[in-house]
Amino acid sequence: MVREFLYRGYTLEQLKSMSMDQFIKLLPSRQRRSLRRRGLTQAQLKLLAKIRKYRKLGIQKSIKTHARDMIILPEMIGLTIHVHNGKEFVPVEIVPEMIGHRLGEFAITNKRVIHGRAGVGATRSSMYVPLK
Repeated sequence: MVREFLYRGYTLEQLKSMSMDQFIKLLPSRQRRSLRRRGLTQAQLKLLAKIRKYRKLGIQKSIKTHARDMIILPEMIGLTIHVHNGKEFVPVEIVPEMIGHRLGEFAITNKRVIHGRAGVGATRSSMYVPLK
């Protein structure tokens, strides 16, 4: 049996049919205050306009953005958005569980450090190792 997705007691269809003001009331405090007080930045408005345009036309093209601080809204679900991590664009597939989070949370900006073997001169003791 497939479990139905609920966000704060609302189904995905109900969330998509809500107005922006009604949806903002459901968000956690930090996101809610950010959207109410400051509104969307120019980059976020541009991204939202592009998403709505692609949805309207039915285009499945990927969308690239630098707006890592964009809050994921219900109308973004099902899209693949390429988020810039400082070096490259990381593809992020938007699923319902991501609602209310920010895009930047899913495009990690740093890599795990993987150290190699110690070479000659890496430590004091390695200076006296005979070389062949």
